[in-house]
Amino acid sequence: MNLAIIKYNAGNIQSVLNALDRLGYNAIVTDERDKILGADKVIFPGVGEASSAMKSLQDNGLDSIIKELKQPVLGICVGMQLLCQHSEENDIDCLGIVPVKVRKFQALEGLKVPQVGWNNIYNLKSALFKDVDNNSFVYNVHSYYAEDSAYTIASCDYGITYAAAVQKDNFYGVQFHTEKSARTGDKIIQNFLNL
Repeated sequence: MNLAIIKYNAGNIQSVLNALDRLGYNAIVTDERDKILGADKVIFPGVGEASSAMKSLQDNGLDSIIKELKQPVLGICVGMQLLCQHSEENDIDCLGIVPVKVRKFQALEGLKVPQVGWNNIYNLKSALFKDVDNNSFVYNVHSYYAEDSAYTIASCDYGITYAAAVQKDNFYGVQFHTEKSARTGDKIIQNFLNL
């Protein structure tokens, strides 16, 4: 299988490569149009801040390449948020593939922002979650979240209910770090590779 990981200045790339290696897969890390378009599956990781990540995509023409993709694409963390319409993080327009807004968590009593640590996902609605138990725990590090919507394929609660995962057509996004979510995360990555 030909796997491409999109290379830009906000990728959590080594952790993703390690997770793929655990599962017995190799991937190329690239910002080259032909290699990305030619891959069987594309992983779009991300850590950091949305507006600088979006600028990096635009500077390299990756924003238009991502919108062209017809194969399964998995956005992780900031990668998922960038698939959405708009982020409150520095008030930035994102790729607009999934028509959902990304908002900042409000600090509520007993809940720190960012959310850091394990939380459970439920209402699992996609082949991405085949054989993943409802209420499985996944690892989170984020201050922003995608609003719950018709595109939500997994939910999570942190003061409010938000989209732990989204899907529109061939684009999938997970807010949590699959590559740091132990057996559950590995299963979700495997399911993505099996799509």
